[in-house]
Order: sequence, then C-alpha cells, then structure tokens
Amino acid sequence: MSASSLVAIEALDGDNTDRLQSEIDSLSVAGGGRLELLAGIHLCRGLRLHSGVDLHLAAGAILRPVPDYAAYAHTTVSVVAEKSDRGMIVANGARRISLTGEGRIEAGCDNFITGDDESVGTFIPAEFRPRVVVFEGCDEVEISSVTISRSPMWTLHFVDCTDLTVRNVTIENDRRLPNTDGIVLDACRGAVIEDCRISTADDGICLKTSIGPQGVAIGRCENILIRRCSVESLSCALKIGTETHGDVSNVLFEDCNVSASNRALGIFSRDGGRISNVRFSRIAVECRETPDGFWGSGEALTVNVIDRVAERPAGAIENLIVEDVTGRMEGAITVIAAAPSGIRNVSLARIAIDQQAGTLGTGRTYDLRPTNADLAPRADGGGRANAWTRGSDGRVIGLQNYPGGMPAVYVADVTGISMNEVRITRPAPLPQGWNENDVVFETATSDGSGAWQN
Repeated sequence: MSASSLVAIEALDGDNTDRLQSEIDSLSVAGGGRLELLAGIHLCRGLRLHSGVDLHLAAGAILRPVPDYAAYAHTTVSVVAEKSDRGMIVANGARRISLTGEGRIEAGCDNFITGDDESVGTFIPAEFRPRVVVFEGCDEVEISSVTISRSPMWTLHFVDCTDLTVRNVTIENDRRLPNTDGIVLDACRGAVIEDCRISTADDGICLKTSIGPQGVAIGRCENILIRRCSVESLSCALKIGTETHGDVSNVLFEDCNVSASNRALGIFSRDGGRISNVRFSRIAVECRETPDGFWGSGEALTVNVIDRVAERPAGAIENLIVEDVTGRMEGAITVIAAAPSGIRNVSLARIAIDQQAGTLGTGRTYDLRPTNADLAPRADGGGRANAWTRGSDGRVIGLQNYPGGMPAVYVADVTGISMNEVRITRPAPLPQGWNENDVVFETATSDGSGAWQN
C-alpha cells in the first residue's frame, strides 16, 4: 500500500499509545500515509486504524501490546469470540489500511495463562483474552511481512472485509495455549492469503460465517484463495467452519504444506449456510494422533455435516474437489453426512498417503464434534470445554467407532463421490482395530440402522 505521507516514530520508554493513536488519526484526516515504527520496543495499549493508514513496523521494531485485558477497553469489537470483545489493533469500516514491515508484534500470551492442565496437555487460559488484530467491515486491506508471536487468542480476525491480502506473514503461537487460531476469515469476500507460515495450537487458516448481534449471519464468505502456506496446527490446519451461518463458496487451497497437525484439511457444516465449490489442490500433509479430547486425531481430510441446533439445520456441502494430496496420516480420510442437507458431488483424485499406526490408538475413532452437546460445555474443560464434553459412559461425546475398524477412507451417506487414483499405503499386517477394507461406504437403512460395504 503506497503512503502519501510518512511519520517515523522512535522507540521510547513507557506506554506510547497516545502518541501513536494521535499520529494515526492525523494521517487519516490528511488523506492517508505511513506511520513507521523504527527499531526498538514500542509499548502500547489498543490502537485503532483509520482509512488510508499503513502501520509499518521497520526491521528491528517490536510492537509490544500491554498484557492486560483492561488495556483494550477502548478497542472493542462487535463480534465476540471466546468471550473476547477486544483487540490489540482494530479497525471498523476503514478503507485502504495496512499492517506491514519486517518488524514483530510480541503479543504476550504468557500473561493470559492461569495454569497448566497436565491431564489434557494444555495451559489453562484466562477467561478474557484479547485478539491481536480484528478488522471489521473494511475494504482494501493488506497485512504483509510482519511476524506475530505468542498471541493470547485468535491472531488475525477479519470480519465482513473485502479485497483483503495477507502475504508473507509469520505467526508463531504457543502450541499449548487453546484458541490461538492463526488467520480467521469471517464472512469475507475477495481474499488472498499467500506465502504465510503459521504454527499454533488451534486452527491454522479458518474460513467461517459467524452470527451477528441481531442473531443472523453477518454475511457470506466467497472468492477466497489460499496458496503456498505452511501450517502446523493442533486442531485443523486448513479449515472451513464450524460457524457456518452464512454461505461459503468459491474457495481454493493450493500448494500448501501441513505438518505436525491433528488434521490437515477440514470442512464442517453446522449452522445453516451452504458450502459449495471448494478445491484442495497440491497439498502435502503430515497428521498424527492426539489425546481424545482434542479436535481430530490424524485425519488427512475430514468433511462432515451435522445439525448443531434442531431449529437451524446445517447447510449442504456441494461440489468438493480434493486432488494431488500426498503425505502421511495416523487417522483416516472421512466424508460423513449426518444431517438431511447432505454432502453431494465429491471428487478425490490423485491422492497418495501413507497411513501409519499412532502410539495412542485415538485415530481408530472418527470425530463428529462439535455436536449439540457442546452448546452447554463443562466449566472445567481447561479452555477447550466444548472438546471435552463426556457422556454418562465417560466417553467424549461425538467420537464414534468405525464399523469393523478403521479403514483408509470412510464415506457415509454421501451422494455422488468419485475416487480416481486414490492410493493409501497401509501396514502389513494391519494393526489391531483396523478394518481389513481400505474403503468403507456406509448408508442409512430404512430402519434407521447402518449398512456398510467395501
């Protein structure tokens, strides 16, 4: 983004919020420009970007937001996420805004950790945590080259934005702190995310359509391109859902690398919006088992439709292409329609994956969470309460046994699925609890039970 005016700020001791905000305001009023933070540490509370302003972090510059939720009372946002209504850097209704440069944002997650739950392997987060960046209703947005580390909660959250580019951004979050999603596109149109590197404890790049304060979808998500990104995620690396109140369409993920992740690729329909015309192409994956309370356990691809709320049936998933996927997994590929809206027209082509046995055995169940049981989660869930809801039998609700054991590919109640050159290499002999059939199709019978065939 070009800048018509330039204001350079040297690093100073102490809180520099008022000066930074004043310069942002002045640049916007004057028609736009660049506010450049020079090398050194810049301590501040919340900042609000306005139209025409490029907040530029020069090489060696460190923007260090104050690690206190109360410090962001003046930078609230309308879309609440995980109880958070605040961001460290926010914008609303702005046009031509950017966050650029070779510098860093050190977001201070350590100050939002209240304990360590060794039983589930995660830190216990504070009840209220700010997101790092939240832009709402903005147009012509660019974030490029910056590094963001140790986010307390979601890192980059874009809500109802258009003409959006995120390029060459590095996100380095604590892999034990829940809800630290990397990039969230929420009802955005016309977005490109490319050449980014993300390591986080939650979703890497996630597309969704949230519900607004008036109880309706804030918008639709469409015409999205994600390419040449490398993601490590302890949830789902490249994901659509689970909040899907509005439609999601015309999405392409290509030439990406997924490693050290619970799940690689995922689509989850829950809330009424239709998901259509999605393609995953040329993706390398490496997925491994995790304890049974975490989302997923080693699946290269997970696609499912479930009615989360009976009075708001989930929308259909239609026209999905998954092609040229290589790598390894400790779970299976699953495509499951567990709601009347269904899944239609799926193509799996040129997939070559090595399916290996994990050490935990949790990959031998498939995962239908979140379910309606998660609407009232346990209060002691360690920040992941909606992933740890257990039934009277002590099992996590939503984890299901594969019929006959874990196959390589499990498809249930899908209308129109083709498989071309799908090669899953499996160990011989097969481990205990694995299905002797590589591919299992299951369909509902007239009495409501299930029938399956290889």
